[in-house]
Amino acid sequence: MDATADTKASATEGATALPAEWRDFFTLTKPRVMTLVIFTGICGLLAAPGSIHPVIGFTAILAIAMGAGGSAALNHWWEADLDAGMKRTANRPLPTGRMRREDARDFGIFLSAVSVGMMGVAVHWLAAISLLVAIIYYAVVYTMWLKPRTPQNIVIGGGAGAFPPFIGWVAVTGEITMMPVLLFAIIFFWTPPHFWALALFMKSDYAKVGIPMLPVVAGERVTRNQILGYTVLLAPIAIAPWAIGATSWVYGSVAVVLSALFLALAIPVFTRERAAEDAMVEEKRLFKFSIYYLFILFAALVADRVLAAQGLLA
Repeated sequence: MDATADTKASATEGATALPAEWRDFFTLTKPRVMTLVIFTGICGLLAAPGSIHPVIGFTAILAIAMGAGGSAALNHWWEADLDAGMKRTANRPLPTGRMRREDARDFGIFLSAVSVGMMGVAVHWLAAISLLVAIIYYAVVYTMWLKPRTPQNIVIGGGAGAFPPFIGWVAVTGEITMMPVLLFAIIFFWTPPHFWALALFMKSDYAKVGIPMLPVVAGERVTRNQILGYTVLLAPIAIAPWAIGATSWVYGSVAVVLSALFLALAIPVFTRERAAEDAMVEEKRLFKFSIYYLFILFAALVADRVLAAQGLLA
């Protein structure tokens, strides 16, 4: 950790923790990220063949949300010193001293444990084991091991965010087949271009606290190459559910159009030369579109399933 981070760490440790409010605990769960987690989890559950009792389905999604929130709280706990040194995260509850680090840790462990137990008892243990793997993947493998050590942290760590639709699907079917693996792969290959677009115009923050994000370690040119490369890899994977006959042309056409737009936005990022962080219009545009991409793609998956169940695609 560099001198700036050391200074921030000392300040964080020396601060007098103020009484935490419920809003601070809610912030620990990363609500904006949670929105995507819940949405893709619901989509995986609704798109899966078969049926699940509404109460059991709701419990499964609640468990996924709690597990994601618990692992996010553990991320806050572990990275409190780093967050203090970054403009984007300096106002979080721990860097500002509104909460003790131990409280964030205990909250994260509590949510994680309850979520896995709830999933196992109310749904089944295959889904619970999948949820446990997702929590450990994000809180330990990504946060504690990969993120501070390798510029490929986002690539490997992307598996953590790819679990919700996988778990939602498995909660309904009780088995692991090709489709939940493809849903996992879509988010896995979507994560690098999505996050590296953000990292390009936030690289000074990462550099300041010593996190080896790809733009910091390998430079902009390598990052732009990787963004285009993963976008190209993402397209056939996103279209694959249609190609293997698991969905109809409804999902297939949406996947083709969205992937073409993703590629069209990634190309200017690829061809662009070095630019100031506040002037990266193409990078910010790609980052914003990538969020819509995932929401629309998974919504199309559910729409395809609903239309097929109603016999409207025969």
